[in-house]
Order: sequence, then C-alpha cells, then structure tokens
Amino acid sequence: MKGLIGVDIGGSGIKAGVVDARRGALIGDRIRVATPHPALVPDVVGATAEVVRALPRDSGPVGIGVPGAIVGGRVMTAANIDPSWLGQSAADLFSEAIGRPCVILNDADAAGLAEVRFGAGKGVRGVVLVLTLGTGIGSALFLDGALVPNTEFGHIEIRGKDAEQRASAGARKRHGLSYAEWAPILDEYLHRIDALLWPDLVILGGGISRRSERYIPLLTARPPVVPAVLRNQAGIVGAALRARAVAQPRRAPRASAGAAAGSRGGSGR
Repeated sequence: MKGLIGVDIGGSGIKAGVVDARRGALIGDRIRVATPHPALVPDVVGATAEVVRALPRDSGPVGIGVPGAIVGGRVMTAANIDPSWLGQSAADLFSEAIGRPCVILNDADAAGLAEVRFGAGKGVRGVVLVLTLGTGIGSALFLDGALVPNTEFGHIEIRGKDAEQRASAGARKRHGLSYAEWAPILDEYLHRIDALLWPDLVILGGGISRRSERYIPLLTARPPVVPAVLRNQAGIVGAALRARAVAQPRRAPRASAGAAAGSRGGSGR
C-alpha cells in the first residue's frame, strides 16, 4: 500500500503529509497549521480534519500521532494538550470528522517507529531510546527493534520539576538560553535517563535536531547520542507506518504439519 497519510499533532503545530511507507519518505510537501490554543478537543479534531482534506486521498486509514499515552484508542495523559482530552476516544473522534478510519498512537512512539525503521536506529540491536525535543520531551523505547509503547520519560522528576520543564527545546526558548547554556541541562537529564534504562543508543529528534552540532558535542552522558535522521518528518512517517501495519497486518507463520497435529491431539493417547 503506497501513499498513506500520516499526521503529527504537536504542542505548537499539526503537521501532515502523504508517505511512501516502503521508503519512509514524504510524497510531495508537508502541510502544517498551528495547533489551536487552548488545544480543545473539537478545535484540534477540526484542524486535523482540515489538514487531511488538503492532502491527496487514498484508500487507506490515516495514522495520527497524539501527544499523550494512547490505550485502546483513548487518550490517557494530556501534558501538552488540553486536559479535556483525558479519556476521550480519539480514534472515534478523528475517524468521524475525517470520514475514514484513523489509527491513533503516541506522537513520540510514531517518531520512534520511523527512526528505528528508516533512520538513526535502523538495524541497531539492544535498547534504543528516541527522545523528541519540542514543546515537551516525548520518548519512545525499543528493545531489539520492538516498541515498548507509551513511555513518558519526559516527566521524570529532576530538581523538583518535570524534566521537560527544564530540558525541552521549548524550555530553552522560554528561558532564552544559548545552546551552550542549555546543553548541561539536557546532559543532566540524559545522565538520569541512563541510570534508569542503560540504553545502547539515544536518538534526539524534533526540529532542534537540525542544530545538533551545537549541543551534542557538549554532552557527557555514557551512551552514544546521535541526531535523528528524519527530524520533523519522523512523526508523520511513523504514524503512516502504524496505519499501514493495521491495514495490512502480517500473516502468522503457518504451523508445520507436526505442530498442527500436536496442537489438535496432544500426545495422541
């Protein structure tokens, strides 16, 4: 299936595009509109539907990354969107507004799926942590390429505050910090993450990854830290990948004749 639509809803912008899921690349231009403030449910749903309608249509579902933990299509946390999202069935709301099936996942998980499949985490075994540095800090954790969904490592406490209130790209802007001034704050966060997870690789994503040469060389955390390859397109690509996986689930391997017989008849006695 080619040409699926991916949507990345962030704290500041809603970004969408048509994705070639076989290559992990956008087909045509990315569309972006500002995230409504406050990010109330009907406003965000309406803005997302408007963005999707502006893109070429295909026959598949739409993948949408939402800034919150997602369980069964429902939003369970809402740190960077309005609290009215809590408990909402986002899958149903977006599907009704857009007029086609929608697959919902955490926005950082979407970005991580793209980076592990096509970007800096491709082929890396062990524990890989993708951190999206934007309005907040999103996290996506992988073990041997398999996603552990809905981690919220941006909300671990450091110096009495959520880590993202100090170490996100948004915090750097709010406090008017240079990259050199911000790097030690990010580094402290990465040291704390390392003590909890001992990752084999940390990938830093978000728009700030375009300036990675200004702060990554200043970091002292133990694991290798590299910039994301797909940058701000990762969330769109990963959301489309999830939609494709739902639309075309992998077939379970066929059991051998002996295994099938064993499952039917036990020992045969």
